[in-house]
Amino acid sequence: MVLEGTARALLRRLAAEQAEARVPSMVAAIVRGGEIAWFGARGRVGGEPPTRDTQYRIGSITKTLVATVVMRLRDEGRLDLLDPLDKHVPGTPLGDVTVAQLLSHSGGLTAESPGQWWERTPGVPVGDLIAALGTESARHRPGRRYHYSNLGFALLGELVARKRSAPWEEVVREEVLEPLGMRDTTPRPRAPHATGYAVHPWADALLPEPENDHGAMAPAGQMWSTAADLARWAAFIGGDTGEVLRPATVAEMREPAVVEDGDAWIRGYGLGLQLTRHIGPGGPRRLAGHTGSMPGFLATVWADPADRVAVLWMANTTSGVRNIDTALLDILAEHEPPLPAEWSPSPVDEDLLALTGPWYWGPTPYVLRVLPQRGLSLTPVSGQGRASRFAPRAEGTWVGLDGYYAGETLRVVRSPGGVTHLDLNTFIFTREPYDPAAPVPGGVDPAGWR
Repeated sequence: MVLEGTARALLRRLAAEQAEARVPSMVAAIVRGGEIAWFGARGRVGGEPPTRDTQYRIGSITKTLVATVVMRLRDEGRLDLLDPLDKHVPGTPLGDVTVAQLLSHSGGLTAESPGQWWERTPGVPVGDLIAALGTESARHRPGRRYHYSNLGFALLGELVARKRSAPWEEVVREEVLEPLGMRDTTPRPRAPHATGYAVHPWADALLPEPENDHGAMAPAGQMWSTAADLARWAAFIGGDTGEVLRPATVAEMREPAVVEDGDAWIRGYGLGLQLTRHIGPGGPRRLAGHTGSMPGFLATVWADPADRVAVLWMANTTSGVRNIDTALLDILAEHEPPLPAEWSPSPVDEDLLALTGPWYWGPTPYVLRVLPQRGLSLTPVSGQGRASRFAPRAEGTWVGLDGYYAGETLRVVRSPGGVTHLDLNTFIFTREPYDPAAPVPGGVDPAGWR
């Protein structure tokens, strides 16, 4: 739970948003350590304040559920992310787009489906959707850029259905929702649920928005959920994956595949997860999750795996809510800044201890440190340059986890006299700058430094 003063500040921000944006009802929660630490609600649903168990439509957060099943299929060896769509859903004119490109919205597909505005009309069968596609359904060369596509996730839903021989929503329920205890997340609403409204821009009047089964487009935004269930989903995105996926797979989903803002990116997309960077009172945060928008509803869930904290909110209005998610995280950071993890010593194998300290890539000094579970880090002394962490492999090498050397192999080269150098994907690191005793490519002047 949060402190009383924190709870009051969070509720004040939620109340201001609901009043100023004129939202019929709104719920929000802070999730910390996998549990709801604070829940707030404003407005009315059926004449009563909404609760943790009141359903709202979550729109495109549905995509994260579909993506999770796709990654399960990948982990099972049933597909490869580089597979073209046509391998699993043959017969579309978009078959050269890969599974990874569909997951990351980089396949170049049009944003919406052909025909009427799908979010406000009953859906069509998947066969009709595929038959309506043509070459004009591709707007960009696959892989060229980020272009959000609801159509792409409709096709991923069909991929899931064909690989599992069952409707996508049944697969999501059996393989994702039930194992995580998310039994109040459903394709159609159940009581108690909020009604979706549009709020008149110049009067305090409401217009009910339509709600339909969207057929083939349903994987792009069909689902309904509750604050309690969405809190469990936030914990899943943050790494508490249960038996649904390996934490390493969810971490892969959180890695940026495409970004919207170039090198200094603020918003991006991983494999089925939206990404954003936020700098607030608690310092920089890298958040993963998704926003959701359907006629009459808005929703957002963001998780910060580094801090084990998440935020979510849901509202039954078509538009108008601002960045309340990061505002709530900022309030939490201001009132209850996280304590640094307590340091404690850990045993280090002697062979690794002997590797620690300065190493040189040519004339550039680096420092090697030992991490838990026999991991290593190699960092420029200046703080500028190619820094990476490395995880051990069974055969005695290490693999890069991040930075320039992600996926590359680090080998410790030994001679009868001991360690002679480090070989990092052909780059030679030595104990002295350009050590002549090591096989530095190009050789070293035998006269040495002068």
